[in-house]
Amino acid sequence: MNGNRRSSGILERHPEENGGTMHTPKWREQGEEPDYRFTLANERTFLAWIRTALALLAGGVLLHQFSHALGPRWVVVALAVALGVIGAVLSVIAYTRWRANEIAMRRNGPLPFSVMIPGLAAVTLLVAAVIAVLMVIG
Repeated sequence: MNGNRRSSGILERHPEENGGTMHTPKWREQGEEPDYRFTLANERTFLAWIRTALALLAGGVLLHQFSHALGPRWVVVALAVALGVIGAVLSVIAYTRWRANEIAMRRNGPLPFSVMIPGLAAVTLLVAAVIAVLMVIG
């Protein structure tokens, strides 16, 4: 790189890369570039979390649209909305987890702990239990 960098907030513009349109976060310039295999594995994990978030969103839509036999209706709607919100939150958490892992790998530090896995398991258990109760009483 030729060193002609212009600062734009937390991002730096590298005009010599990609025709001057690529922005690079400052944290990407800290530490050492990790082995590309670890970076790709981290990206695959991120994409798996995004697929999980999309599945939760799809489950909420499915529950709302096709669960007319379950009742009371307000509980079904609340579950559907909760699944959508959880899917949206999970997608944000997936990005922050990906970013934290990238930073840890660049600094040769330990990967950060996340409560995402037990939290998601608890939410899934709760939703499944409520749906099971609705099926029994409905």
